[in-house]
Amino acid sequence: MPNLLRRLVSEGLGTAFLLVAVVGSGIMAQKLSGGNAALALLCNTLPTGATLTVLILVFGPLSGAHFNPVVSIAFVLRRELPWQDAAAYVVVQLIGGVSGVWIAHLMFELPVWQVSLNLRTGSGQWLAEFVATFGLLLTILGCVARNPVATPYTVGLYITAAYWFTASTSFANPAVTIARSISDTFAGIAPSAAPAFILAQFAGMLGAVMLGRWLWPVRRIQ
Repeated sequence: MPNLLRRLVSEGLGTAFLLVAVVGSGIMAQKLSGGNAALALLCNTLPTGATLTVLILVFGPLSGAHFNPVVSIAFVLRRELPWQDAAAYVVVQLIGGVSGVWIAHLMFELPVWQVSLNLRTGSGQWLAEFVATFGLLLTILGCVARNPVATPYTVGLYITAAYWFTASTSFANPAVTIARSISDTFAGIAPSAAPAFILAQFAGMLGAVMLGRWLWPVRRIQ
């Protein structure tokens, strides 16, 4: 396993590029879609799923390519990642996410510091975040246990699909949620709506870990 510094750099860079893809493609989609929300969402979805697949292929052999606090914490709960490493992962994921949003703003010559006004709330969206995160974690746990080579493709495809079958467009990631709250663009979420999304994400993760422990036996760290 690569040393912790290399893994942290991988997690930070990967999360930053993920947010550049999410926010940057959202800005471009809004510019070019002519007000067609469905087209804008499609143009936001495809680059996100494609970029996520590439990032997992590139950084997976180094850090596991979590890019997501609930993924890191899930592996702690499964005793497959030391909690000290996971805590460091979460910090760099948050820093990387915010940095990625700011880079996207700079590329499109927008104000760097923004606060989203896009209020995403309601029981349907909270349930959607539970479902999105539950499904994402099951996808990861199942592939890691039985078909690791397929993980980048299944995760990328899952997120691409979940953009469309969930009411929330599948954030499924606390670092992404926090970072998108400081972008008043197509991909943004109002800061007041973020905590409920994050709670639903952690609930979905816990549900997936409990089910995954039964479906796929845990390989414990020493």
